[in-house]
Amino acid sequence: MFAVYAARVDRDDPLSALELGDQPEPAPPEGWTTVSVRAASLNRHDLWSLRGVGLSADRLPMILGCDAAGTDEHGNDVIVHSVITDPDWRDDETLDPARTILSELHPGTFAERVAVPARNLVPKPAELSFEEAACLPTAWLTAFRMLFTKASLAPGATVLVQGAGGGVSTALVRLGSAAGFRMWVTSRSPERRAEALRLGADEAYELDARLPERVDAVMETVGGATWGHSVRSLKSGGTLVVAGATTGDASPAGLAHIYFRQLSVVGATMGTVDELRRLVRFCVSNGIRPLIHEVLPLQDARRGFEALDAQNVVGKIVFTV
Repeated sequence: MFAVYAARVDRDDPLSALELGDQPEPAPPEGWTTVSVRAASLNRHDLWSLRGVGLSADRLPMILGCDAAGTDEHGNDVIVHSVITDPDWRDDETLDPARTILSELHPGTFAERVAVPARNLVPKPAELSFEEAACLPTAWLTAFRMLFTKASLAPGATVLVQGAGGGVSTALVRLGSAAGFRMWVTSRSPERRAEALRLGADEAYELDARLPERVDAVMETVGGATWGHSVRSLKSGGTLVVAGATTGDASPAGLAHIYFRQLSVVGATMGTVDELRRLVRFCVSNGIRPLIHEVLPLQDARRGFEALDAQNVVGKIVFTV
């Protein structure tokens, strides 16, 4: 079957490790099933995989891709939850010490078909297209968990999103606005700030700008470049939710701010299959749809990887099969 895969890893030139071509058909073990992929969305995780982050040489070649929507073996339209746990794990999937996501240990979704545990399938409602549904399991699920599970915010709260434009940040703006939060964003790019306002953000600021008031919560995926601003921007008793560090670790940590103003620093990683079900219902009931930057056939996947690597993407890139 046709697939997009990492043939090797290259930390300095990740796109050189990307290959398109034939790969073996999935062979699902007991308790797993096969999904015929209709659409799959691109994540920064896929670029990190090409650099060898979370993907060791002994697992190559590895089909990339975490997110997908398609049709199961019984003809049902489904969305694939990407977190793979131990078969006996029954708690929050993201807390399983042995967890992986598709494309790390098991072949991913950038293929005509993918094998997944049967319990990882969520029904796709007719209201969502396959392309829209394929955007939900990683970036949008991460945003949903950050806002509603980890931050525990009430309507009317003010939320600062660091770094406008990416898949998680655009999801945070749309979800937060629909939930009745006042959403503020930062970006060094005037174009991305303007796009965030069009998506529903109430205010958009330059990175490290002095805010008119402190906020109830900060959504942090940037890391070292924005960490100090995130800590300083919180009200006493506020919450900083961390789900990524694309610019590296943060130092110094701002411990004096954290303990003196009793701030909460909370980590978040993707989400559970139950949270994915609730995210789908939330999108349908509120008329929310993911922002899609571009839809490409899977055969043109390299174009999508190049755009993401060049940081020329606002929203999500989706591949169709």
